[in-house]
Amino acid sequence: MTFLSRLTAVSGLALMASAATAQTDITVAIQLEPPNLDPTGGAAQAIDSVLYSNVFEGLTRFMADGSVVPGLAESWDISEDGLTYTFTLRSGVTFHDGTTMDAEDVKFSLDRARAEDSTNAQKGLFADIAEVTVIDPQTVEITLSQQNGSFLFNMAWGDAVIVAPESIETIASNPVGTGAFTFTDWVQGDRLELTRNDAYWGDAPALETATFRFISDPTAAFAAVMAEDVDVFVGFPAPENLPQFEADPRFQVLVGNTEGETILSTNNQMPPFDNVLVREAVALAIDRQAIIDGAMFGYGTPIGTHFAPHNPDYVDLLGNSPHDPDRARALLAEAGFADGFTTTLKLPPPSYARRGGEIIAAQLREVGIEAEITNLEWAQWLEEVFKAKDFGLTIVSHTEPMDIGIYANPDYYFQYDNIVFQAVMEKQNATTDPAMRSELMAAAQTIISEDYVNGYLFQLAVPTVAQAGLNGLWTDQPTAAVDLTGVSWSE
Repeated sequence: MTFLSRLTAVSGLALMASAATAQTDITVAIQLEPPNLDPTGGAAQAIDSVLYSNVFEGLTRFMADGSVVPGLAESWDISEDGLTYTFTLRSGVTFHDGTTMDAEDVKFSLDRARAEDSTNAQKGLFADIAEVTVIDPQTVEITLSQQNGSFLFNMAWGDAVIVAPESIETIASNPVGTGAFTFTDWVQGDRLELTRNDAYWGDAPALETATFRFISDPTAAFAAVMAEDVDVFVGFPAPENLPQFEADPRFQVLVGNTEGETILSTNNQMPPFDNVLVREAVALAIDRQAIIDGAMFGYGTPIGTHFAPHNPDYVDLLGNSPHDPDRARALLAEAGFADGFTTTLKLPPPSYARRGGEIIAAQLREVGIEAEITNLEWAQWLEEVFKAKDFGLTIVSHTEPMDIGIYANPDYYFQYDNIVFQAVMEKQNATTDPAMRSELMAAAQTIISEDYVNGYLFQLAVPTVAQAGLNGLWTDQPTAAVDLTGVSWSE
């Protein structure tokens, strides 16, 4: 073999080796941008979408199938009376700033989350914690005031991740966690960048860098995916385009379940919605299938209560609120609103809300309810609707896992106050027997359905459009997360 031929052969092998090297960066698009980067102090699902598991971790965590597995706690013991959980923490775990993660950080995180002045959006997760005690740096003991059959599940929520006191002052703009990726940069209105954490305690992710882009407009989303400007769009906002992607060999389309109960949220303390007859009339005015077909192009499962249909404890209560405009008009007349009334319908940015809102407004108009639409940006919605409770109606998808307990909180934004429901949930939280828990879950679903607390629309599907060579993406979303820890490119 001549020198030239040997050189050509070597060059060819080098090119082949280069071609076989898998890509190590990814650009992920989602529709909503986080309003801040503190999952323990904000209600927006977009925070968890970017940061859950990637940057922040809890004592336990959710897997893609919804199971709860060890996280920063490698194991735990539960006392015979079910009131004391002793967690053994993983050794050698550090925060991204180099400080050690230990039992003091766990105590700080849980005490902060349950404090009276806490801004945690899910304080109810921590309500049964009586005391958090540091035994030694690797051992923390959590004492409950009563048994809680959901405690390990609750500790897997994004609201329960472990944070460091050293970084808490700037956590909203510079998140410091223990996860497989470190926060690098956030260009608000455009993108957020993560870099692989080479000091990660667990298995190293295949990806070296990840960029999240925020694309709210469905037309722009379609253009970005088609041009391959993004590698994957999770929660693709234009379901009418999915058949086109399915027919294109460049892409894969994954359509999964979420925990997202999409509801017409009702301000139960604002007249006339403080009248159950009016709330029932609203529910009967709604044609769920028309909303699913018109706004979601058929992607979605009708629901009659605030519970996921894929959950084994789901009760089909659709019969409580069939589409019946005549009955809705009769109920309004009985409630003293024969001529109807006017209210507000404040909509956040997601397509299900904006598109669904137009359809619902038309359906309500048919029975005499004039819903005046106001489109809000996400930060405005959180401030005006979620915090200030300044609304009549709104549409939002509650993506937290098995979150029916929010109806036991009278201060929650739809302001439902029912002592019977509260007693059921208190008993359910304190019950560990699976059969009894299922029975109580059925009772809880039935109460809110028959009280027409909200207009229950559909369980949100999550369509993901990705490059054909991507592996390890979650199809279902047992929690609102784009978990990149197991994502890789084919070689």
